Amino acid sequence: MKNVYIYENDFISLLNLIFYLLKNKLKPENIKNEFYTPSLFENNITLTITKNEKNIEWIIKNIGKYSMKSIYYVFLSEEENKELIIYYFLLNALKYRQKIMYHRNLKCVSEVLRISEYVIHESHKMKGFLRFKELEKNILYAEMEPTNDILYLISCHFNSRLKNELWIIKDNRRKIISIHDKKQFIIVKEKDFEISTQKESINEKNIENLWKTFYKTIGIKERKNDRCRMNFMPKKYWKYITEVKKEL
Repeated sequence: MKNVYIYENDFISLLNLIFYLLKNKLKPENIKNEFYTPSLFENNITLTITKNEKNIEWIIKNIGKYSMKSIYYVFLSEEENKELIIYYFLLNALKYRQKIMYHRNLKCVSEVLRISEYVIHESHKMKGFLRFKELEKNILYAEMEPTNDILYLISCHFNSRLKNELWIIKDNRRKIISIHDKKQFIIVKEKDFEISTQKESINEKNIENLWKTFYKTIGIKERKNDRCRMNFMPKKYWKYITEVKKEL
C-alpha cells in the first residue's frame, strides 16, 4: 500500500508538512492536497500539524529568498508531482543551503527552475493579454483561464497598476475571483461572490468598438503572419482578448 501524505491546499501547510517530514526523516511516496482522491493501492495520511511561522523562517534562512520564490512558483503550477519536487528540493537544500540553485545537475533543482520559469512566463504574458471591461458603478472586470494558478501574481501586478480603481479578475478554470476595493485585494471562491457581468457601462460598447477599429487600422494586411502572431499570443488566450476573440 502506497502512503500519500495530505496537506491543506495552501503553500504554508505544504511547507509545514515537508518540514515535519524532513525533521522526522520520513520519506514520502507522494504528497497531495486535501482534494486528492486515492487509488485502490494508496492510503491517505493526514497529520495534525500546526502552521508554525518559525518553520517557514527557518526554510527561508537556509535556502534564501530567491529559492523560496522559485518553489512558490512551482506550487502555483499544474505540475502533477509538484509537491514531491518541492520536497526533494528542500531535502537537498539541507546539504547545499543557499547554494542549492547552483546544483543544476540535480533533477529537483532543474525541475524547479523549469517549472518556475514557465509560471513566471505565463504570468508575464497574462499581464499584457488581460482585457478589462467597464461595468456599472465604474467597476473594471476581466476574465482569464490560465494554465497555472497565477491569479495572485496577476492581482499583485494590478494592485499596483490600477490601485485607484475598483476591479474584479475572475479565473474561470479554478472558479476563483480577485476583488480590489482601491486599498487591497482579496481572493474568494466564485460561489461566495455574486456580480452581474451583463450590466456594462454606457460607454463600454463604444470603447470596445474603438479598440477593435484601432487594432484593425494599424494592421498591415500584406504583412499578416498568423503563425508569428500565435507565437507571441497563443490561441488559448484569444477567448478573452477583445480584438481577436471573434477569429476563433
